Amino acid sequence: MGSWGRLQLVAVFGSAGEGLVLSAIPLLAVSITTDPREISLVTVAGQAPWLVLSLFAGVVIDRVRRTAVLAGAYAVLAAAVVALAVAGSLHELSLPVVAVVAFVVTTAQVFGDGASGALVPDVVGPDRLAAANARLQVIDRGLVQFVVPPATGVLLGIGAGIPAWGATAAAVVAFALVRGIPSAPPVKSPAHPLRDIGEGLRYLVGTPLLRSITITVALGSFAASAGNAMLVLFATQVLHLGPVGYGGLLACLAVGWVASSFVVDWVVRRLGYSWSMRLAQSCAVVAQLAIAVVPPWPPVVGLVLVFLTATTLVWNVCSQSSRQRFTPSPLLGRVLTSHRALAWGLTPLGALAGGFVAAHVSLRAVWVMSALIQLAGAAVVWWQLSPGAFRDAELAQARLGSFQPGRGK
Repeated sequence: MGSWGRLQLVAVFGSAGEGLVLSAIPLLAVSITTDPREISLVTVAGQAPWLVLSLFAGVVIDRVRRTAVLAGAYAVLAAAVVALAVAGSLHELSLPVVAVVAFVVTTAQVFGDGASGALVPDVVGPDRLAAANARLQVIDRGLVQFVVPPATGVLLGIGAGIPAWGATAAAVVAFALVRGIPSAPPVKSPAHPLRDIGEGLRYLVGTPLLRSITITVALGSFAASAGNAMLVLFATQVLHLGPVGYGGLLACLAVGWVASSFVVDWVVRRLGYSWSMRLAQSCAVVAQLAIAVVPPWPPVVGLVLVFLTATTLVWNVCSQSSRQRFTPSPLLGRVLTSHRALAWGLTPLGALAGGFVAAHVSLRAVWVMSALIQLAGAAVVWWQLSPGAFRDAELAQARLGSFQPGRGK
C-alpha cells in the first residue's frame, strides 16, 4: 500500500473514531442533565483545545517526527474513549467525566489534524495538493458530521458505552496504520517553545498571501458560525420543518460537500488558485444573502445550502493547499495551527452575534449579517489574492529554498 493510500485509511478510521465519540458526547450529557448551563460547560470543554492548544501543537508537530505526533494523537484518543466506554458500560457516567473526555478527544484532534495536514506534502507532489486536500476534507467532514452521527444514535440505544467501544477500535486501527507513512525529519530547535510559536505566527502574519487568507477565513468563520448556530431555529420557525426536515437540510450540506469533491481539483487546475478563491468567496456572499431573501420553501433553501457547501470546499482546498505550498517544511506545523487558532478564534463570537441578531431583529437578518461579513472577506480576496500575488509568493518561496528556522523569512 502506498503512503497516500495509507494516510487516507488513517483518516477514515481516525475520523470515524472521532465522529463516534464527538456525536455521542452531547447525547450522553443530555442523558445526565438538562440544565443548559451544565450542558454548555461540556461544549466549552470540547471547543477549548482549539483555542488554547493549537499554537503549542504546532511547535510539537515541527519538533517531533510528524508520524509520531499522529500516532500519539490516536493513542490519546483511544485511551480517552476507553475510559468513556468503561464508565458508560458500568453506568458510572457523570458530567465531569464527559467534559474531561470531550477535552481530551478534541486535544487529540488538534494534534492529529495538524500532523495530518503537515504530512500531506510529504506523501503527494505539489501538483496533487488540491486533490489530496479535497479527499481528506471529504473523508473528515463526511464521516464526522454526516455518516457517523446517525449510527451513533442507534449504538447508544443498545448501550451507553457502545459508541465509545466502536471509537476505541477505530482509533487503534488508525494508530496501527500510521506506521510506514514517510515523514520529513524534525528540525532540532534549542529555542524556547514560545519563541518557536512566535516564529510561526510571524511567518503567517508576515507573509502577505497567507495573512490575507487567514483574515478571510476568520471573517468567514464568524459568518458561518452565526448562521450555523441559528440554522435549527431557521428550519423550525421560518421553514416550519420538523426533525426529519432539519435532517434533510443537513443532508444538503453533505451533498454539496461531496459533489464538489469530484470537480474541485479540475476547477483549481482550470482556473488557478486566485480565481478559484475569488469566485468561491463571491459565491459565499451570494449564497448567504439568498438564504435571507428566497421564499421559505425548503427545497429552494436546500439547493442554496448545496451550492454554499460546494463552493466552500473549493475555498478550503485552496486555502489549505496554499499554506502547504508557501510555508517552509520546518515551519509548516506551526503555520497550520497558528492559522487555525487565529481564524477559528472568532467562531464563538459569531455564534453569540447570530443569537443576538436573531433575538433583536429576525432570523433572516442573521443571514444578511453573514452575507455582509462575507462581503468584507470578498473585498480582501479580490484585492489581495490576485494571480500576481500568487506568482510573487511562488518567487518568494523559491528564494526561501535555504530557509533555516530561527533566521527569519
